[in-house]
Amino acid sequence: MASSIQENRDALVCVIDDDADVRSAMDSLLRSVGYDVLTFASPEDYLASDAVDAAACLMLDIWLDGADGLDFQRALVENAVKVPVVLMSGQGDIPMTVRGMKAGAVNFLIKPFTEEGVLAAVGEAVERDRKRRAETSQDDGIRTLYAKLTPRERDVMSLVTAGLMNKQIAGRLELSEVTVKIHRGNLMRKMNAQSLADLVRMAETLGVRERSVTRYGATG
Repeated sequence: MASSIQENRDALVCVIDDDADVRSAMDSLLRSVGYDVLTFASPEDYLASDAVDAAACLMLDIWLDGADGLDFQRALVENAVKVPVVLMSGQGDIPMTVRGMKAGAVNFLIKPFTEEGVLAAVGEAVERDRKRRAETSQDDGIRTLYAKLTPRERDVMSLVTAGLMNKQIAGRLELSEVTVKIHRGNLMRKMNAQSLADLVRMAETLGVRERSVTRYGATG
């Protein structure tokens, strides 16, 4: 239990439910295993807080006073809010479940909850959020490295990752093959790429390979 609490620390779980008893119960349970918790009576209260970007999981009731939880979930998706959602309902049915899961919900809990069910659903959502944030951080790091390349190094990277050989790149860019090799070595070092496969993965993240095909023509 102690290790689980430590792992959960700094993970913020938000709960939107118009039932004060449910909010209190979720707050108590989730804090007991180390999560930070914020509870809200309505989507408007949640959006007015500073929690939207920080939340690692959003527990969202479908039937809210004056609001539709599934409509709010859809609005989050349409506005690129990527917080993993766990839907809750006291009267859920199959069409609701399907609609919520298709919109990206991590899980669908039917009231009354079991502690085990809540913790399992929240744990899955928080883990998904950790992976997403780690991937985003890695992507940002790649973009930072790419920004340090010279324009010519970017040209060479585009063509290398599009599958061209050094001789072909030299012809396309009107450079000597030796110069291409120098640029290629420099960009591999600057991008911290250990192999061509590494560089291709980075180019896919950046969209570099796609741009290169348009700019220089398809490579066959």
